[in-house]
Parts: sequence; structure tokens; C-alpha cells
Amino acid sequence: MQLIHSINEMRSLVRELRSRGTTIGFVPTMGYWHEGHLALMREAKNKTGFVVASIFVNPLQFGVGEDYEEYPRDLERDTALAEKSGVDAVFAPSVKEMYPQAYSTFVEVEKLTDKLCGKSRPGHFRGVTTVVTKLFNIVQPDIAFFGQKDAQQVIVLQKMVTDLNMNLKIEIVPTVREPDGLAMSSRNSYLSPEERKAALVLYHSLSAAKKMIDSGERNIEAIKEEMRLLINREPLARIDYVEILSVPDLEEPESLKGKTLIAVAVFIGRTRLIDNMVVEV
Repeated sequence: MQLIHSINEMRSLVRELRSRGTTIGFVPTMGYWHEGHLALMREAKNKTGFVVASIFVNPLQFGVGEDYEEYPRDLERDTALAEKSGVDAVFAPSVKEMYPQAYSTFVEVEKLTDKLCGKSRPGHFRGVTTVVTKLFNIVQPDIAFFGQKDAQQVIVLQKMVTDLNMNLKIEIVPTVREPDGLAMSSRNSYLSPEERKAALVLYHSLSAAKKMIDSGERNIEAIKEEMRLLINREPLARIDYVEILSVPDLEEPESLKGKTLIAVAVFIGRTRLIDNMVVEV
């Protein structure tokens, strides 16, 4: 497995792969990998000839007072996991490499980014779409793999790829969960044992909403209210948002039908966690 830090070296490798007709799978990450990341890598290995995983904690997608400095980082651990998961190359550029002095170009997707996490974290998705565009340009993948846990991010990136005629496919891999239902996340490492137990309220609220829908409930506000009540019973939990939106336009539906996203963001102590389920109504 190769560990690459420079854009020029990554591009040189891509040229070599392209000259041989090798298909490239790409898994963009911020590192500190868990089983959810590794599932993306294994899926990429199954579907492409050469897998690149990137590690870059992107400062553009963190707001003032967020956890950029504290975000967990362990390159040695991650590269060992990558090798076991069949990754062929890890691209781990520095901030200076990605954003040289006087950097001033950004990519922005409108409308889809002014709700859910975009509403709570202004500028977040501009940072995501900018860095992912740069990474796509550098790695030139045939298929890029993302997890369903970051549902809004996936929808935004699919829109960006379509609108900008990018020559790649985005593949969505189902959310990987702990045995008790908690969605795997690098930020779970922030949780104390008590907070880890409290964090299950996200999954329980989503499961309650799905059960109501499966039982025939179609009143969106009634479903959201039941979710809020369930979350608010947990003393360590503080709701950021509870939303039910249509897919892929992320609009508030007049009636519950078709492909629907149930999404939550909840602070457990100081840690903000997100989770979602997509249901067909």
C-alpha cells in the first residue's frame, strides 16, 4: 500500500493507472476510521481495480467554535486499517498542500444546503463541496463511495456531480451501526460511557418514527412531536433538529409519500451527533 502526501505524486499515480485502463474507486474521509469507513473501502475494492482513500481534516467545513483542533487524528492507525481493508493508496495531504497561500476559490450548491446541517452550520457545505471537488479533480475516480449516515452530504454531492457534469458515479453504502443501533462516527470517541448510552436516543427516535409510519401514521407533525418527546426524556440530550423531508429535493412535504428522509441532529453533552433513516411511504 502506498502513502501519498503530495498532489503531484497522486496525479502521477492516477496517470499511470489510467494508462493501464484501471478503474479507480475513491473513499474521501477525515480519518480516524471506524467500521463504517472500512465498509466503504471494502465496497470500493469489490467494484473497482484500485482503491484510494483520502485522509484530510478539512478546515473549511468547520465553523468558529467547532471541533477542528480536537477532531481525532491517527495516521499510523488508519494506514494499518487501510492495508487490512484492501486499500491500495492513502492520500493524506497537508492543509498547505490543499489550500496554498491566497487560496480563494470555492464551490457552492444552493438550496439543498440551507436546511438540516447547513442551517445549523453555516458555510459547512461550501467547505465540503469545495474540498470534494478538489479531491475528485486530483484522484479522478470512476466511483466515489459515501455512507448513508451523511445523507444530506450525499444528496448535495450528487447534485454537484450532476450539475457540473463530473465524470464519475457516487455510490451510497448503508449506515454501519453498533450492535445496539448507534451509528458509527468518529465523534463517538468524544462520548463518556454515560453519554454513549444516552446517544442511543437518536436511533430510538428514528426507529419510533419508522414504526409509526409502518403502522399507517401520515401526520408529519405528529411523528416529529413523538420523536422530540422521546429525545427530550434523555437528560443529556439537546435537540438541534428533527426533520422529515422529501428525497432528493429536501423539501417539507405536504403529505407523507414516496422516498422520505427522517433526520435528527442531537447534542449529547457537548458532542453533536447526526443520524437518519430513509423510508419509502
